[in-house]
Amino acid sequence: MYQVRQLIAGGWGPDGDAGELLVLDPSDGTEVSRAPVADPAAVAAAVKAAREAAPRWARTAPAERAAALHRAAAAVEAAADQLAEVQTAEMGRPAGGARGGVEAGVASLRQYAELGPVHRGRALAGPAEAIDLMAVEPRGVVAAITPWNDPVAVTCGLLGAALVTGNAVIHKPSERTPATGWLLARLLDEHLPDGVLSLLTGAGPVGATLAAQDVDVVAHVGSTATGRAIAAACAVTGAKALLENGGNDPVIVDADVDPEWAARQIALGAFANSGQLCVAVERVYAHTSIVERLSASLVRVAEAMKVGPGRDPRTELGPLVDRRHRDQVHGQVLAAVADGARLLCGGFVPDGPGAFYPPTVLADCTDRMAVMREETFGPVAPVLAVDSFDEALSRAANSAYGLSATVLTGSMQHAQRAWRELPVGTVKINAVFGGAPGGAAHPRRGSGQGFGYGPELLDELTATKVVHISAPDGPKWGW
Repeated sequence: MYQVRQLIAGGWGPDGDAGELLVLDPSDGTEVSRAPVADPAAVAAAVKAAREAAPRWARTAPAERAAALHRAAAAVEAAADQLAEVQTAEMGRPAGGARGGVEAGVASLRQYAELGPVHRGRALAGPAEAIDLMAVEPRGVVAAITPWNDPVAVTCGLLGAALVTGNAVIHKPSERTPATGWLLARLLDEHLPDGVLSLLTGAGPVGATLAAQDVDVVAHVGSTATGRAIAAACAVTGAKALLENGGNDPVIVDADVDPEWAARQIALGAFANSGQLCVAVERVYAHTSIVERLSASLVRVAEAMKVGPGRDPRTELGPLVDRRHRDQVHGQVLAAVADGARLLCGGFVPDGPGAFYPPTVLADCTDRMAVMREETFGPVAPVLAVDSFDEALSRAANSAYGLSATVLTGSMQHAQRAWRELPVGTVKINAVFGGAPGGAAHPRRGSGQGFGYGPELLDELTATKVVHISAPDGPKWGW
């Protein structure tokens, strides 16, 4: 059992008297971690400490900040097994995926350690007797509110970019993965001056209190509802809101692709991490000429998957994060079936302990169903048949979200149309996951705002200052 502590002004604890959170293993209900709930005084103290530490950290040479981040990356890498283990225990992710998330986090820390010192402004073409430039500066204090579904990778990206650019950071991990956040903060804090990094734990009210404080950026990865609440808080305080929120990502399956291959791609996108990824496949638009074969292949893949505890190396599909979330996923499936969808496999709550839910395939879906219209965030693949590529594009674009989309096609013309016409931040052709390192995109609509990854994240976490320097009149100044 992990006993989490908060980090404020370089000290771990005391925890205050606002109560504590208890996290249970979603595979068997056993206790995993306990974490204190930050009271308003603790939140204010963390912000005060960050505000005091920020100028000193901003004046630290970029190369020194980068070196600290490199040391932190090495420490995270050395503790990869423990970080993966606690992540699996808290939110159920299979061990291989949890370890992959830690490795991605290490890579992000190293990426930003390299990019930070070369992040620069530019000279402007002003008069010859003057100096004109655009300089980049840290924004000051960054509140980072991170999710439970990929806690190490996401946190390392946000914290790495914020720290290397000279910001002080207050991190509030999800209430579902507080021990993961605590272990990570311990590893990072060893290589940072006091006050540069703080850790606050608690549920939504703690995040809301933090977002309303005197901070310069609130960076949030998580649900759309929370993101909108943060944007509203930032509108009052003047802080910058950097949001990567929910998705309802479509897959378009063209008439000319192999249905079995397409089914494997869809299964990967819909069932990885039990569907608990912001870029998970949430809805499938398949051409009528192949939809039956595609659906049959998808069922075969789903029924062959090994469901079990994340710590079992044979497990391909772990539990959902908790039973409350499972109830929400199952509710969408039941509502779709009641509205005319055909349940091809899965779609039931298993007996026994834990929050397990089987990979589920639905056919004959319609756009009015919540399972097609909203973010399900579970191992569910709803399929809707379309008569043409034009129809698929139109239906895929009709969404309140705009995170990413995938198109499976053998037609270069269709591929070109798709990436130009789909109103999302990321378009993937013939692969539900993948892409070159350093890619960054703008989520749209309900999916958020601002760059959340890549070199562009450094721009989001810095401010640009225009400077004009002219010589004073007269010789006495010795210019």
